[in-house]
Amino acid sequence: LRYRANDRASRTHLLAACWIGVVLIFFTFSTTQEYYSMPCYPAFALLLGSAMALDHVWIRRGTRVLAGVAAGCAIAAFALWFAVRHTPTPGDISVALSSHPSAYTLSLGHIEDLTISAFAYLRVPLLVAAIAFFIGAAGNLRFRAKNAFLASALMMICFFHAARLALIVFDPFLTSHALAEALLHSPPGELIVDHHYYQFSSLFFYTGRPARLLNGRFNNLVYGSYAPGAPDVFINDEQWKTLWLSRQRCYLAISERNLPRLRALVGDERLTQLAVSGGKVLLTNHELELTASNQ
Repeated sequence: LRYRANDRASRTHLLAACWIGVVLIFFTFSTTQEYYSMPCYPAFALLLGSAMALDHVWIRRGTRVLAGVAAGCAIAAFALWFAVRHTPTPGDISVALSSHPSAYTLSLGHIEDLTISAFAYLRVPLLVAAIAFFIGAAGNLRFRAKNAFLASALMMICFFHAARLALIVFDPFLTSHALAEALLHSPPGELIVDHHYYQFSSLFFYTGRPARLLNGRFNNLVYGSYAPGAPDVFINDEQWKTLWLSRQRCYLAISERNLPRLRALVGDERLTQLAVSGGKVLLTNHELELTASNQ
């Protein structure tokens, strides 16, 4: 980052540094999410590429530091895999996750939800990640300059593959696809979503259906919900109870932890379960009749 006023590279370095500083500093004044820092990634890439082209002594030292960090991560990933290699994995990963809603507005806040038992569901991603870090550690320790950079790139590619495998494991927890499939193969009826609409946002996406929101008038939905002509989609527990006990077929998407509230309102016998996935449940108020195709 040495600056010379008449040097084009120096001016570009300064621009990239200011670019990074504005993005990172600006978003530290509010709650942060991982994607808030994405606009400065190109600036980091410019500075990193410029430094790699120079082959400065600090780059050689940096590759040694990277080798040490990657080695530590490889040991940690392998140790986690070894610790959970025989841990049973009933159901999906949602049963092993904890909940820390107060941390979800912070960058990487969901990491607090991970438990040792949750890593048992991530055995394959952990092993792939350990291999990726080992490649990075060995390559940066053994090679210099271009070959060390290639080893780092290979480490990142393998790690991204581990992340992809982990996302597959997290799919039931992150999406409502299984609930949507059950709803699409059920008789027509009115859809109701409990509490946060965005917890079931993929349910709207996969089914293309509108829905009523049970106790969902809060946060960003409040501002437009009272506007003239706004759709009347918000209902409370009493209105839901009236709908649920009527002859009209209804479906309700809800978190498993909120089921006791519904049982107290209508009784367990009026809650017919259609699908369970990732700690979320799809219920209906009337039993489904068997058809000739599924008898």
